[in-house]
Amino acid sequence: MLVYVAFAIYPVLVTFYNSVHTLRMDLGMQSEYVGLEHFREIVLADDVFWKASRNSLTWAVVAPLVDMPLALALALLLYRRVPFARFFRTVWFTPVLMSYPVVGVIWLWVYNYDWGMANLALRAVGLGHLAQAWLATPTTALPALILVTTWMFAGFNMVVLLAAIHAIPADYLDAARVDGASGWRRTWHIIVPLIRPTLVNLTILDFIGKMKQFALVWVMTRGGPMWGTETVATYVVKRAFEWKTLDLGYPSAVAVLWFVIIFALSWGLTRMLQRREALEF
Repeated sequence: MLVYVAFAIYPVLVTFYNSVHTLRMDLGMQSEYVGLEHFREIVLADDVFWKASRNSLTWAVVAPLVDMPLALALALLLYRRVPFARFFRTVWFTPVLMSYPVVGVIWLWVYNYDWGMANLALRAVGLGHLAQAWLATPTTALPALILVTTWMFAGFNMVVLLAAIHAIPADYLDAARVDGASGWRRTWHIIVPLIRPTLVNLTILDFIGKMKQFALVWVMTRGGPMWGTETVATYVVKRAFEWKTLDLGYPSAVAVLWFVIIFALSWGLTRMLQRREALEF
């Protein structure tokens, strides 16, 4: 509890305190109470914050829509015991074991314009006119990063869903098979409804994780080009330590506001996806 309070609760409380103060580092960390002035400026005058918010929200909405169907499809393939299932399970799960900096460096190589795997593959199949600097164009940079996180976390979601599928009593599937239900009908009407709580929880965790993206962006693009991949997390760090504003109050207010937004959206998403199961007596 002492460790948790020291490294989690205390920093949160300090951040909330700083958000309503101007904390000048060039004046020996002198603070001046400004109330909600930082929040007013963020909402009404900070264009970068809104660009970063739009990028983070786009990431958080699009990524689960890609991650979860892909993870479910991979889990069903392994459940059907396709050839080399053990090998594929290991290969698909391996990316989540890597740290963000390592993943970022790998995909910087993949997206390299001259010798990156992505452009080499396009040129090899006669689509060289589609080759481009994927991380240097605002329209392609963010989708390129979303693809990286899908590659990284689809395997983790797959393993969790596979465990949920194996936990389904075999009697249910056997009864459906005896009744003549096809493989697709067994999947859609039995497997998916029974693993729905797992799908919901993974979707919510995926959403929250994407709203907080920092390390991958910092390694690969640092928010560029032209704010095209700027996230709220990278913006907070820049305002606090890179832009020489010498004020910790404003970035603390950004962090607090984003915390409130994530909490509200996560709560709303949970309420929307989780349904009350009817009690049977």
